[in-house]
Amino acid sequence: MKLPTLRVSLLRRQALAAVLGWSLLTGCSHGSSMERVLSPREQAHVYLEENQPAKALPLLQELHAKSPEDLDIARALTEAQVKAGHTDAWIAELQRRNAQSERAVNHYMLGLAYFSRSSDAGAPAVAAFERAIAMAPSEAEFHYRLGIAYLESEQYAAALGPLRRAAELTPDRAAIRLPLAKALHRTGDSAGAVAALSAVVRASPTPAEVTTARALMNQIADPFAGFPKAAQGKLEEGMRFLQEMDVPQQAILAFEEILHDYPDLAVVHALLGLAYERLDDAGRAVDEFKQAIELAPRDGKNQFYLGELYLSRQRADAAREAFTKAVAFNPLLDDAWSRLGDLSLDRRDIPAAREAFRVLTSLQPEAAPPRGKLAMVYQLEGDFPAAERELRRVVEKDPENMEFALRLGLLFTEETLKARKPEERKASRQEAEKWLLKVLEEQPDNALASRALQQIKAQE
Repeated sequence: MKLPTLRVSLLRRQALAAVLGWSLLTGCSHGSSMERVLSPREQAHVYLEENQPAKALPLLQELHAKSPEDLDIARALTEAQVKAGHTDAWIAELQRRNAQSERAVNHYMLGLAYFSRSSDAGAPAVAAFERAIAMAPSEAEFHYRLGIAYLESEQYAAALGPLRRAAELTPDRAAIRLPLAKALHRTGDSAGAVAALSAVVRASPTPAEVTTARALMNQIADPFAGFPKAAQGKLEEGMRFLQEMDVPQQAILAFEEILHDYPDLAVVHALLGLAYERLDDAGRAVDEFKQAIELAPRDGKNQFYLGELYLSRQRADAAREAFTKAVAFNPLLDDAWSRLGDLSLDRRDIPAAREAFRVLTSLQPEAAPPRGKLAMVYQLEGDFPAAERELRRVVEKDPENMEFALRLGLLFTEETLKARKPEERKASRQEAEKWLLKVLEEQPDNALASRALQQIKAQE
């Protein structure tokens, strides 16, 4: 079982400063080595990623002339101007354009250009974004950038309005919820911040967005925040006994000594519960976990520890309730999502299992097991294309993964047996044979692959 670790506040602040930087001048990401021919838009973004703004500029200028209201192009064009060292000239050009014919997109680009200069990142950028909003109030991107400008100026209360409006206009855009969560946390609304992060993890966030969400969640739910310095030495001693030396009896003595002087430290009650659990004293462990929950009712990790204990005692319903509360209070708890998915499968609650494993694949995008479980859920639902997509993501990255090659073979076998049209049956059978034969080449004695291959041969 994973135990909480004592964080060093200075390092945590430095990490958050690095992760929570909300860059305005970002475009979509494309690899620089592609076999296919890139479109002008894609090529321009590649040039920007390679820090070749001079090459990107003519492409973006032409694209902007053809599609002046395209905000992705407008943002990339401004980024290219800034990277090429033309910020002052570009600001002057945008001001000239607005003087001739005022347009929201010009104010938007002006705000981005101002924001790139530290001297103008405050009031000038804010004024430009506000004018863009006045001209196009339903454009979420303008509200988002205004919120970011306030956020970066540490005007957290002012950032809330535009960021909330941006989230309302584009509820499925995970990136908007992240700065909103930060603003809510900085204005004292931790519950609102967690709700925003919960929306992030459910909106298929990118790996970078997950990293940012984790950093912010760790700040919101730091169990050691405000921990008394006088007790830190004894805490480290107890954790060393528990984690490194595996001597829970000594850990218990250290934790109880802390609680004698500081009885209301929730994290110490949680650690004490883990120590009792290590000794298989479930009753005392439950008491300590419940005490930790009472003292810190919104700490999802305490609910998770309780759920793990219930699960080890075959109390599935109580465990599921605890894990549900755990992800409600801390939506970045990977193991809690995994347990919820498994328990939902046991109950044949397929929609709940799908949601849990879908979130888990976002939290662990490179891990094979969550994708395998999500594929199984899709297969149970009869959504073969979705199941195939998840399985292929693993074998494309790991061609030697015979477990998932077999899963693909079995998936196409089932699809073959259920296909109604001859052409669909033929296509599925060919795919099934390919993957099953691949498995049998590596594992000639694989009984599952052999039986499945016999089944599809009988369909010929």
